[in-house]
Amino acid sequence: MSDQPAYQVLARKYRPQTFADLIGQEAMVRTLKNAFAADRIAHAFVMTGVRGVGKTTTARIIAKGLNCVGPDGSSGPTTEPCGVCEPCIAIAEGRHVDVLEMDAASRTGVGDIREIIDSVHYRAASARFKVYIIDEVHMLSTAAFNALLKTLEEPPAHVKFIFATTEIRKVPVTVLSRCQRFDLKRIEPEVMMAHLDRVAGLEGATLAQDALALITRAAEGSVRDAMSLMDQAIAHGAGETTGEQVRAMLGLADRGRTLDLFDLIMKGDAATALSELSSQYADGADPMAVLRDLAEITHWISVIKINPAAAEDPTTPPDEQTRGLDMASRLPMRAMTRMWQMLLKAVEEVALAPNAMMAAEMAVIRLTHVADLPDPETLVRKLSDSPRPPAGGGRVPGGAPAGGAPLHGTTHAALRAPAAPMRGPTMTAAAPALAEGQLQVYASFASVVDLIRQKRDMLLLNEVETDLRLVRYAPGRIEFEPAPGARADLASRLGQRLQGWTGARWGVSVVSSGGGATISEQRTAELAELHAEAAENPLVQAILTAFPKARITEVRNPEALVAQAAEAALPVAEPEADEDWNPFEE
Repeated sequence: MSDQPAYQVLARKYRPQTFADLIGQEAMVRTLKNAFAADRIAHAFVMTGVRGVGKTTTARIIAKGLNCVGPDGSSGPTTEPCGVCEPCIAIAEGRHVDVLEMDAASRTGVGDIREIIDSVHYRAASARFKVYIIDEVHMLSTAAFNALLKTLEEPPAHVKFIFATTEIRKVPVTVLSRCQRFDLKRIEPEVMMAHLDRVAGLEGATLAQDALALITRAAEGSVRDAMSLMDQAIAHGAGETTGEQVRAMLGLADRGRTLDLFDLIMKGDAATALSELSSQYADGADPMAVLRDLAEITHWISVIKINPAAAEDPTTPPDEQTRGLDMASRLPMRAMTRMWQMLLKAVEEVALAPNAMMAAEMAVIRLTHVADLPDPETLVRKLSDSPRPPAGGGRVPGGAPAGGAPLHGTTHAALRAPAAPMRGPTMTAAAPALAEGQLQVYASFASVVDLIRQKRDMLLLNEVETDLRLVRYAPGRIEFEPAPGARADLASRLGQRLQGWTGARWGVSVVSSGGGATISEQRTAELAELHAEAAENPLVQAILTAFPKARITEVRNPEALVAQAAEAALPVAEPEADEDWNPFEE
């Protein structure tokens, strides 16, 4: 067996051992240093932040600072632990008997917390303080949190609690109120790149600046992620790592080529864009990564359009910054927001599609086809400036001349009962005399149709609207000509239904001729007339000319829109006053 020590990954080898080694957390370090200097050390701390920013590392540094005795064995609590005394060495190696680390993700129950509660009353065996470090504390059960509250509020003087979590919102507020909270922030790109460059130099490796930029961008502010990626990159590049090698390792497309693809999409060049996507796929780029890069570029250019100083990103090469500024000056914000929304949808589709490349190609096709569509403001301006075709003397619905005000449309007219004279022989069943005023509420045939609709007799309503050609109407009397295909008992059934609903007898007569159009035919004719009148409006004609495949599907006026909105609105319920309520009664 070889006595050579096992390889230790960079994330563990270069883990900070003192507060001076922590990067990007200056506010927390300053607070802790002042607290130690003034002897105002809290009995409980909670560290929160994203993965890999130093939560557990900070907890161990605090534990070392609390128990460090210095090289001569006489020092007190300090923010600069010596690292050579027995407590510092034992804590760094994770074997100190008085510094207990517990993973709440695997020990979530109240029984595990009960062990801590039972042991806090005993003094530390060899250290100054007994320190309990609970990682991923948000995983504890509700009963475990409740069991910990009393001890956490009033622990013995020799006990300190340090919690670490990535989900601070899942920690009960009763626990947070008993702790000093520190929010560890993501590491800034400049600080991260400098740290990676320093560690690479200590390892004797060489990484290009664009390689460091790619690693920093992929780490998203996490030091552990960045160190792990750099560890992999050093092995991938055999000591000298370039940006192309890191990009291939991460499965990313070339940033410059992604910008080329983005430019082709925004120009509407579908064929060349698909060719570029296929080329990147053949070179090893993941279709999902390409779409995410396009979304990132969309966001980046949108931010540059608002704030040009955002282009000065240390992780972005100068040539890409120049291209970003150029695109931001050329592309409208509406196109960028539309691109962003469609890319978000495309990313979801690629994740669910059985073939990611096919879904990505369909997404690129959609993006190129909508890229050159004008926004509503440009379209209205274009239509307003275009010459209007002759109106042909027609009038738009609502009474406005065809060359005048913009189209508002109209709704269906009220049902009209034609009073056509009777022609030819008739078959009439006279109705009995009715008391004057008994059926005044049914002054028109439209009110009869409304009655049938209110009673929800849909079969009879359909027959009345499609098979009844009205000849003459008076309250209590209906004469009609049946349409071809009408049932022979329509008159008798209509009379019986109306008598049952109104309490009065109705005379329903059937004649052989003289009937007008049915209600269904009237609606169809009115709809055709509305569409024809709408098509004569100059603005509508301009739209139909600009979009040849467009069709008029519905015509409505403002009154109809207001009525529709009123029907859809939720009723406002007024609070009901309780007359018997007494404010002095419980």
